[in-house]
This record gives sequence, C-alpha cells and structure tokens, in this order.
Amino acid sequence: MFDHDALLVDVAALVESGRSNQMPLTVVAGGAAVTGRLAPEAVWGQRVSEVLADSARLGDFSAMFTTAAPEEGPPTRLHVHVARILQGTVGMLETGGMYRVAIEDVSVWTTGDFSYSDH
Repeated sequence: MFDHDALLVDVAALVESGRSNQMPLTVVAGGAAVTGRLAPEAVWGQRVSEVLADSARLGDFSAMFTTAAPEEGPPTRLHVHVARILQGTVGMLETGGMYRVAIEDVSVWTTGDFSYSDH
C-alpha cells in the first residue's frame, strides 16, 4: 500500500477548493521533473478541452475533459498548467503544457517552478 505525502495532498486539496490556481510546484515522477502551476481539475480540463476543440483531428475528444465527474475524497492527481518537463539538460514544451500527475507517483516535490533556458 502506498503511503502518500499528506502535505502534498493538502496542497492539492486547497487548489481543488478553487482558492488558488497560482501555486507553483515542481514534482519528480518517473525520473522526470514536471514544473508549473497547480490548477483545479475543472480549470485544467477546460483548458485541455479548448485546445482539443481547436484541432480538426482531435476535436471529438474535447467534451470528455469537461464532462468528467469530480472524484470523491482527497485528490489523487495533480493538474499542472503552464508546465514543462525537465529531464536531464532538456526542457520540453517551452510554452508550457497541461500535465496530470498521479500523486502516488511523486517521489520528490518542492514549491516553486523552474524556468528553463538553453542559454
């Protein structure tokens, strides 16, 4: 049984309560660092839906991100927006993406986000 980090769950729960979508966070999951800002799942899903709706090939997937029923109980996932994946010396998605990370997969985390620069 996984012993989750209660403090990280509390941070995610505060964001899910809608009080803030400005919490900068960096997590390590599966050997890669994901850095960005936490967002409530509904806000994250709306943004993903908007991006998909603008795509001729992916538009059919758009609705599933805004119609999903919220989970009961404490959060089990982090929803990160304006996010980048940092792995080694490589930063992916300089403009920021939308990532969903299972809290149980997080091995390390810190408040704050890292800007990536290849200069």
